[in-house]
Amino acid sequence: MDHARTSPRIWLVRNPASGSNDEDACATLKAAFAEAGLDLAREILFPDDPAPSPDRLDEASVDILAVFAGDGTTHAVLGAVQGWGGAVLVLPGGTQNLLSKRLHGDVPPGEIVGRVGGGEGRRIRPPVLHTRHGDGYADMLAGPGAVWSDVREAMREANLMELVSTTTEAIARTTQGPRVICDGVDGGREDGYAAINVTPLDAGLETNGYYADTLGDLAGQGLAMLGRNFREGPHDELGHHRTLHLRSTTGEPMELLIDGEPFDGAAEEVVELAPSRVDMLATCPQAGPAT
Repeated sequence: MDHARTSPRIWLVRNPASGSNDEDACATLKAAFAEAGLDLAREILFPDDPAPSPDRLDEASVDILAVFAGDGTTHAVLGAVQGWGGAVLVLPGGTQNLLSKRLHGDVPPGEIVGRVGGGEGRRIRPPVLHTRHGDGYADMLAGPGAVWSDVREAMREANLMELVSTTTEAIARTTQGPRVICDGVDGGREDGYAAINVTPLDAGLETNGYYADTLGDLAGQGLAMLGRNFREGPHDELGHHRTLHLRSTTGEPMELLIDGEPFDGAAEEVVELAPSRVDMLATCPQAGPAT
């Protein structure tokens, strides 16, 4: 940081299409930066404008890159700035905001900005999911149940025809698609799961397997998938791990969602727990030690 300045230089990336990111929310956030005495120097509207690179941030002498968006946009921005020497401030601007909750608790963005302005922000490198598709910061879902993300998108767009089509496909894939298993994990179902959810925590990769053996299971799982409230769906707890080996029971490629974004999985995937490759600001004590 340039010590001649009294306030860190901040750029803001936001996605106007994210769940909690309308103009009123943005105006409230900008007012919070001003009240906290923080220098908000530039606003970037993603994805119309690309996420900034480390070189671009350094050229502009940016100290903090704030991201006001959902988990998917945050995933893209964090991936673009890996290796940067500044710090990323993740703010809850989407629907679930899983990473923001781990860094700050379940609090509004203005309160987080106020904490940072008050000197409470600590630079940490939280645990993330390391995969061949890149890092995941919030969670990962593997298996045919991931197709429920298409239903969620159709609901967001209020497209009735697409909603009917994607819901029909999601039910068929969840009940008939190739199951996924965790190799070497005790207590897991030998015939696999419709979806396996993996969350990076200090204690390890928290792993849960979701099944749909009955119509009630299917309804519960579908509702949980739509809201990404995975703990509410019928599931088995599969423990905490440093490394996970996921495998399709049929040898077919598995569907993947990483931070809510779809990726083409293979028949086998390896997930490892690793520290983030960029510093993030945390404002709650439970978020881990400072770097």
